[in-house]
Amino acid sequence: MDIKKQSVTYTTTNTYETLNTLGNKTENVWLVLHGMGYLSRYFLRYFVKLNPEENYIIAPQAPSKYYLKDDFKHVGASWLTKEDTLLETENVLNYLNEVLRHEKEILEKKLIVFGFSQGVSIAMRWLAQRKLHCQTLVLYAGGIPNELKKQDFEFLDFSKTKVKIVYGNKDHYLTPKRLLSEYEKINTLFGEHAEIINFEGGHEINEAILEKIASDSSLGV
Repeated sequence: MDIKKQSVTYTTTNTYETLNTLGNKTENVWLVLHGMGYLSRYFLRYFVKLNPEENYIIAPQAPSKYYLKDDFKHVGASWLTKEDTLLETENVLNYLNEVLRHEKEILEKKLIVFGFSQGVSIAMRWLAQRKLHCQTLVLYAGGIPNELKKQDFEFLDFSKTKVKIVYGNKDHYLTPKRLLSEYEKINTLFGEHAEIINFEGGHEINEAILEKIASDSSLGV
């Protein structure tokens, strides 16, 4: 059996969701990358308690949608799998570049790039590829891609960009072995510039931490 993998290039369309309105009173723009199994409109619900005048939130949508259970009622999405990862990463990053182009006014505001769970890997790869400057980089309960090197982030000025690593102390995905591996990568990429924030809880969004991140960004700390 002679099987050959072929490829084609074509134009596709994807959506994204926003919360609140970008205006003169906007302090922070959040670009939030959800975890596996989410849809962007549901992920935005974690951010509704933030001050709506000061915070504008953009939630890109992972392109690969699927039914979460056998009853075919609830839909989730994934950014990447181990299948054709390099190709799919390129497609995802091209999509994020288009979101940024469409929302180009946000670059005049304080930008918070926020990755949760699987979204961490997308946030990190996108920053490395785009050389995107942001006020705050939040890596929340996710893994840093192994292929990224310190030089990929040498464009960042850590006097202007704050790096916050967040995870729950009961997160079942973060075993002691996994935590050790992630700490090693964090130290290699960011050294003493990364702030570790640990909270009481599992693999979940802590809304109090979101409010603290928003407050810190508004104050420039």
